[in-house]
Amino acid sequence: MMLHDVNEGNPKRKRRKRIGRGPGSGHGKTSGRGQKGQKSRAGWSQHPVFQGGAMPMIRRIPKRGFNNKFALTVATINVSELDQLFEAGAEVSPQALKENNKIKSRYDVLKILGNGNLTKSLTVTAHRFSKAAREKIEQAGGTVNEIAVKTTVAEKKRQAKEAAASK
Repeated sequence: MMLHDVNEGNPKRKRRKRIGRGPGSGHGKTSGRGQKGQKSRAGWSQHPVFQGGAMPMIRRIPKRGFNNKFALTVATINVSELDQLFEAGAEVSPQALKENNKIKSRYDVLKILGNGNLTKSLTVTAHRFSKAAREKIEQAGGTVNEIAVKTTVAEKKRQAKEAAASK
């Protein structure tokens, strides 16, 4: 065999199967669909997870746990990270953290946690603060500003009761 004989007789592209073009083609009459039955009919389609009448895998696998679709996604950052990122007297806000690429993912609520030490006085603005974080920020001479999160139905009821009691 010579090098120029290697691909001889091998077409570059496979020709498509021409169905329903008479008995001489080998794909005439039933056009490769066999005789009778569901698959031989026009318009036949099968559900993607159908497993021949057996119990589908999606129904055999046990379901565990609970996924709360109304839960807020909480982004967290520690006080020690704030100490490294910002200069003394700086204003820490969700926008400032985004600019510093500290919090990249999408979130509903930003929570400051109290892990580590804070040596600088910072003005920290977030949705939530842990008790330890609040204490450490105030001990360092900083201030804590809370951003209001969406008010829940229970909070609205409590506020309505307080408003009615104050009248």
